[in-house]
Amino acid sequence: MATALKADRRRGEGGPAIYRALTGHEPADAVIDDDRDFDRHVLASLIAVAAAEDGAVDQRLGLAPADFSALIERWFPAQRGRFTAGPGRRGGPEDDEVAMVRELLLAKRSTAGPDGAWLAAMIARRAVEPNHLWEDLGLRDRAELSRLMVRHFAPLAARNSRHMRWKRFFYRMLCEDDGFVMCTTPVCTECGDFELCFGEETGESRLARARRAVALVALS
Repeated sequence: MATALKADRRRGEGGPAIYRALTGHEPADAVIDDDRDFDRHVLASLIAVAAAEDGAVDQRLGLAPADFSALIERWFPAQRGRFTAGPGRRGGPEDDEVAMVRELLLAKRSTAGPDGAWLAAMIARRAVEPNHLWEDLGLRDRAELSRLMVRHFAPLAARNSRHMRWKRFFYRMLCEDDGFVMCTTPVCTECGDFELCFGEETGESRLARARRAVALVALS
């Protein structure tokens, strides 16, 4: 990991500062008018939120070092000096859950090129983090995650017609593919876990919280 990235972390502004360096915008001012701009925003958000955590960024994203380097070169070549991938194969230890979600996403890609494969790996790795998935991808709200799924994983997104929370939906698809029944009630509205599957997913994004924390420190 490059010295500049470590310095951002020491100042406590890693996420927002890195997003700004990658895109030239604050996260709140993201340019997402067309598909390429949106993809760039998503990738910058993922890198920024992972960079704010302990550990190598490629590991926090579930990417092999070579893939992480290729992503930076493809999308953010001007920032290649900010990141250096560590040795090894895929970043960090991987459990079966991550691997299964990644394979599910890979099987349902709807865009050509390497971006869908990288996103499948990153979404799967971030899905084991504790917050709403859109938060742990560094996105601003669930709508951005839904747009990401429709764009890059359209067959899977089409099956989530009732807008189930994406993590729960992934696990439901995995269970169905293996011939298991995830739910004990035939109708979702009769289920005691309804809010866990379909509850509101609102809140302040992780990058916005980080920026606000830096601003409060500066004022103190």
